Amino acid sequence: MDDEMMGMRLDEREFLEDLRAFCAERGTSVDINARVNTKHINLYALFKTVYERGGYDKVSAEKLAWRKVGQAFNLGQTNTAAYAFALKTVYYKNLAAYEIKKVWNKEPPPKEILENVSAKGGDLLTRTLENFKPPQNRDSAVNGNDSDISGDDERKTPKEEKMDIDEPGSGGGRVTRGLRQAPPQRQLFQPDVSSSRQIRNTPSNIQSPQPFHASTNVGYTYNPSSNPSSNPNSSSFSIANYEPRMQMPLTLRSVVTPGNNPSLFRDRVKKIREMQAAKLGKSPSSYKGMMLPGTGFDGPNIYVRTLLALRSGIAGEQDYALHHLVKISHERGDKYKFEAFPGLAEGLIEKALEVSSLFYDIKWVVSYGNNSSTSDPSALDGMNATSDLLSRIQNLRQISFKDDVETEDFDRRLSKINEAGLVIRNMSMLEDNAKYLSEQHPLRDFLTIALNLPRHVALIELKHYALDIAEQLTKYWSLSSTDPLYLSLLDYLCDGSDRGVALTTLRAISRISMNLEDSNRLQGVPISALQRLCIWTLLDDEELIAACLDFFYQFTATAENVAILLIHEAKGNLSLHPLLSQLGRLLLHNSQETLSKRLVSPAVPAKVATDIPALPAELLEQLMSYGEPERSSHWLRACFEEDSESDITQIALWQAYQARFTKPQNPQNLLAAAEFIKNVSNTFPTANAQVIVGAVNRFIIKGIRPRHVPMDTKGREYSRCLWRSPGSSKSCGVCYLKPGAMWEHMVTSHLGLSQNDEGRWNFLEVKTAAALNGHTFDCHWAGCLHYSKRGGSDDPYEVGMHIKMHLPDNSAMAGHRAKYNKPGSPDRSAKSSLNDVGDKLSEHVLLHGRPAIYDHFAWYNTAVDERGDAVGLPLTSVLVLKNFARNIPKAAVMLESELTDFAEPTPKQGWMNRLLGPIKPMLGYVLSHNRPLATYVSDLITAIESGMEG
Repeated sequence: MDDEMMGMRLDEREFLEDLRAFCAERGTSVDINARVNTKHINLYALFKTVYERGGYDKVSAEKLAWRKVGQAFNLGQTNTAAYAFALKTVYYKNLAAYEIKKVWNKEPPPKEILENVSAKGGDLLTRTLENFKPPQNRDSAVNGNDSDISGDDERKTPKEEKMDIDEPGSGGGRVTRGLRQAPPQRQLFQPDVSSSRQIRNTPSNIQSPQPFHASTNVGYTYNPSSNPSSNPNSSSFSIANYEPRMQMPLTLRSVVTPGNNPSLFRDRVKKIREMQAAKLGKSPSSYKGMMLPGTGFDGPNIYVRTLLALRSGIAGEQDYALHHLVKISHERGDKYKFEAFPGLAEGLIEKALEVSSLFYDIKWVVSYGNNSSTSDPSALDGMNATSDLLSRIQNLRQISFKDDVETEDFDRRLSKINEAGLVIRNMSMLEDNAKYLSEQHPLRDFLTIALNLPRHVALIELKHYALDIAEQLTKYWSLSSTDPLYLSLLDYLCDGSDRGVALTTLRAISRISMNLEDSNRLQGVPISALQRLCIWTLLDDEELIAACLDFFYQFTATAENVAILLIHEAKGNLSLHPLLSQLGRLLLHNSQETLSKRLVSPAVPAKVATDIPALPAELLEQLMSYGEPERSSHWLRACFEEDSESDITQIALWQAYQARFTKPQNPQNLLAAAEFIKNVSNTFPTANAQVIVGAVNRFIIKGIRPRHVPMDTKGREYSRCLWRSPGSSKSCGVCYLKPGAMWEHMVTSHLGLSQNDEGRWNFLEVKTAAALNGHTFDCHWAGCLHYSKRGGSDDPYEVGMHIKMHLPDNSAMAGHRAKYNKPGSPDRSAKSSLNDVGDKLSEHVLLHGRPAIYDHFAWYNTAVDERGDAVGLPLTSVLVLKNFARNIPKAAVMLESELTDFAEPTPKQGWMNRLLGPIKPMLGYVLSHNRPLATYVSDLITAIESGMEG
């Protein structure tokens, strides 16, 4: 579709105006107040709904699609087929042509084959006068029906076409059985009634253009001197203005034959015979008032028909019923309920129970009498389910047959039994049907029988159906540890050779008594099943892990089951550490990282320097070696930097230049004042000389400011000594280029150390002298408080090594560390490098400034529902861990007497430390980084702490 053209941007008013204009131009009418079932149909909403579903042709091609469209307009729950066709007609009459023109940008068919005919069928985009055939009435149509035309869909026979009962990618992972294909419909013979003779056209039949009469041209004045082609009485005028006749659609009518209308010819033959009998004096038989066979009563609908056929016991009728029930349960399972058809569930169960007769010498009979099931081994207790069914199945005598050869009768019977099982499986997906089937105790016996049938390839499909049914029904049953169905499900869980079987079995067991007040205690689970479940939780299979965690949540809800796990853990039969570690990791399953940023300290701008920095001796000596004007340019770059908002007076700049380079013995080598000021603009392109007009004119250089520390000719900044001696208001201020020279300056000038002739520092002598005088050493670099708590250090070597922390690292390994070491957080490193004392900023920060300091925190939030509550594997994992933390102390008390035979009893604190202690750091991390699970993990940590203490 052309989304750019439509875009559904028109509002309803503009849409209706455009629709009216289109219909007026087309010559059709539009019913703005159309109604279906006394309800007004909004044409704009209807057009938008069909547009979103792909257009009229696509909706008409999809089965039952117009019913789905009608659900949006709340037309009613009864007679939905008639309402759907009425809604389709509203769209067809008012909007179909508009859609073809505006949406598909094509010319719609003429109204004679669109608005003027019935809305049956589709394919409007390809409909033309040549290929369109008017729809026939029901009485005369052959094999013609439309699911949206009539309201008696229940009476129709569904087609036998292949369908997938299970959705693709389902947990079962198996290939479903397809239905039988319906034979192709026969095409009726349509004879060609046109004549094959060529008709010779006579001159009298040739139509020639007729001249127009002047009397018909109102207001026309004839001028003989004009062009003959404009004269209406001339032949030239007729030829020039000739217009061919408009082609009219050719209406074809089918030839009535005995093949396409047998009733008409039957009536004709009847009348001929009656006329012949009247001529012979015989009066025809009078059937007036009599109801002839096959007339007057249409019979039961398809639902009642299938029910009666299934309960008849006749093989052919049962085949008919099962064939149609499979189709009905798949397509209309959301409305087909057992309670509306008494006896249907019982008939399907009886048919499914016949499967035992194919493999065992027995025919099960459902008995609803008292104690009848104990006297007859083939009688099933229809009132309370058969308690000893497993022992009966074990005692059955199996029929011998070849595994690779099946008879035709065997295949037909098994196919019908599978169809019965499939119908029950399909209908159990509806909640009302599942609740109804849960009250059918023979169905419980059938599930046990089906799950314990021999291992045969032909029975795989039926066993899958039985597991699917059990998954839907176990939530209504309370199964004890000796129940035959519960034991059969545990056997399948221990097998675990098929992923689909394992998934369905786990779900069926985990849902036992879910909708009842009784708790699902899951007693008697074999150790082999528990071992498999612990291994399955480690796989990279989210669906299988979810099923295992649902089982463990039910299993660990009781202290007795946790005690069983602890016993096998102590005996070495089971290792719980991988399971619990995996549960801890699953707390952050599919988590999304979200960074939050919090301002710790605002940015501090650098302080503007007011004094021109003094040049170190080595830099001044280097600049003296240059000639002018290079020397003045290097000096300006060393002491000043560009700043568009700052300025300095010309006289101050000139005097500073003179003070640095004037030598009494050689005063003539300096630039003149005018040349020096001009050289400033050459050195800094953004700087320029200006005059500030006022009471006293000020001559300034705009665009530069003094540096805090000088810079050498290679662009390297010097470091200023920030040592502030006690009692002094200013720092030392001496500048050095290399950190080593700065360190030597501090230890010699501020710590009082010196080097001997061998180049060694006299740490020992200074330390001894300080000890005698009671003197201590301290670091006074930019307000450093490293030794403030202990009042200094008596070792000058320790203080000297500490001073290196304030200096840049330019050692041989600095590049290696910068390349391979993991850098720290820039915010943290910036924060740690500044020595702020309370609200008072250090001298380094005041001079050079600093960026804003932020705290970055990462949240790892897991999936939530629409209310913001945790869902999925993280929630199930924390619930299982809470069951462990709550029941381990209770289980440890139960085990104090049972473990004395092979091991020393472990106190409950020991079990908690042993099993849940290793995951406590992970729980703390989840608590601080996962908002949806914070409440659950907090309760879990509290339970673990109380278990360790008590």
